[in-house]
Amino acid sequence: MNKIPSSRESDAKDWSPSSWRNFLALQQPEWPDPEAHSAALNELSSFPPLVFAGESRDLTESLASVCMGDAFLLQAGDCAESFDTSADSIRDRLRVILQMAIVLTYFTGVPVIKVGRIAGQFAKPRSSSTEIVDGIELPAFRGHIVNNIEFSAGERVPDPQRLLTAYNRASSTLNLLRAFTKGGFADISHVHQWNREFVADSPSGQRYEALADEIERAVKFMEACGITSETLAELRQVDFFTSHEALLLDYEEALTREDSLTGEWYDCSAHMLWIGERTRQIDGAHVEFLRGVKNPIGCKIGPTATPEEVLEICEALNPERKPGRLTLIVRMGAGKIVDQLPPILRAIKESGHPVVWVCDPMHANTFTAENGRKTRHFEDVLAEVSGFFAVHRSEGTHPGGVHLELTGDNVTECLGGGSEVVDSDLDERYETMCDPRLNGSQSIDLAFRVAELLRNGQA
Repeated sequence: MNKIPSSRESDAKDWSPSSWRNFLALQQPEWPDPEAHSAALNELSSFPPLVFAGESRDLTESLASVCMGDAFLLQAGDCAESFDTSADSIRDRLRVILQMAIVLTYFTGVPVIKVGRIAGQFAKPRSSSTEIVDGIELPAFRGHIVNNIEFSAGERVPDPQRLLTAYNRASSTLNLLRAFTKGGFADISHVHQWNREFVADSPSGQRYEALADEIERAVKFMEACGITSETLAELRQVDFFTSHEALLLDYEEALTREDSLTGEWYDCSAHMLWIGERTRQIDGAHVEFLRGVKNPIGCKIGPTATPEEVLEICEALNPERKPGRLTLIVRMGAGKIVDQLPPILRAIKESGHPVVWVCDPMHANTFTAENGRKTRHFEDVLAEVSGFFAVHRSEGTHPGGVHLELTGDNVTECLGGGSEVVDSDLDERYETMCDPRLNGSQSIDLAFRVAELLRNGQA
């Protein structure tokens, strides 16, 4: 599937959902049976869209508000979703995101746009195409959409039927999310019910309980004034959008549809897609594909990025300079962001590109603990967020949001935080399929810290 790079025509009329095939596509699996792969894609292309173009346009409008500093983006969810995820786990992940959004909204006074890394985050880029364990070399685990995490020859063979399973799992997850967010679970009067026992027992959970008491009093006051969740829909339900890294381009192409209202192309696998740090080459297939779909899109920006490269990305992905179209997700590391980010901010500010700036404080702060587990420390995560806000303050630009890997499950994968996870705890509940995630208590703790930075004018 990997092709020799070719020059990109700048005119949008030269784009099609398959034009990415003329460019170098990195991080694509080597499917052993081309005919089975093609048959799976043909079947996938006949399925209904998972999301609708109008919903993606709504998200673009909301992100335009983030550009103007009138809203804040909370993008969060699993590192790599599993086909085996239970309904309870999906509910609990949503619950933590809703709790974080309540904290941020209460302290900042601005709407929080909620976007999940969910209902499609099944693929993962890898630094190597193979993995060696006890002298045995097998294909790397690339997420459940490609192969299985079990280390055996049979489980690691890329299976195109998994593309269809990914669609079905995403569809069922979306149905569940819509039921929760529109069916009463997200009612603001339920803020107390959202607290799980392991969160309530932590310092951050206790702080959340106190906040919930204040919100409950405010709700009762509004009810006394005749304003209830029955008369005001905004109190009873929330808008919740989905996103994932657009890594497997054949899967994304198969779910790309022409909007009947506008004639424009939308990738209907999610409301928002992003390009990863490993696949953001300006002459690469991922940039080529996403430049043509009209979804709001993101691009990860790591410590090696130069102002010139980022400006090229902006020109390629948002030549019309539409607010809300492009989100730049910065992931540089706690020790590098203060030095590396300012020249990029200045270059984009001077160019006039309307960018949503988001901090991903997770990916560049990963290290290996003494027991061999990959982990992250809460204080490093917080330090990168603090540095991100400080740099924006000094440059006169707007920090628009945070992008986090978290779960509602009571895992022990990241160190520190309100749950006080230490090295010896990592083996107790280390459940991630790839990268370490914040647990519920750590997530709420971080929401309070971010809210304080925003409220105190440090953002």
